[in-house]
Amino acid sequence: MTLMITLLDAQPGLGAIGAGFAAVGAGIGIGLIGKGAVEAIARQPEASNDIRANMILTAALVEGVALLAAVAGLLAVFK
Repeated sequence: MTLMITLLDAQPGLGAIGAGFAAVGAGIGIGLIGKGAVEAIARQPEASNDIRANMILTAALVEGVALLAAVAGLLAVFK
């Protein structure tokens, strides 16, 4: 924790870069989730409702983590 505080004191812009990485990571993650869901539905069309429900739940979890990371990064900028 002390190293993180020292780095943020030295370079306050690193929090904004971290928030940007969080957004990029969430976009990549949700893209991979969607790709996997489409491929799974193409293989088993009869399971499309279950696959879609799991895809939406997983995408929501990824978005939640990305939102927390972005807020933490922005709080580091505006401390």
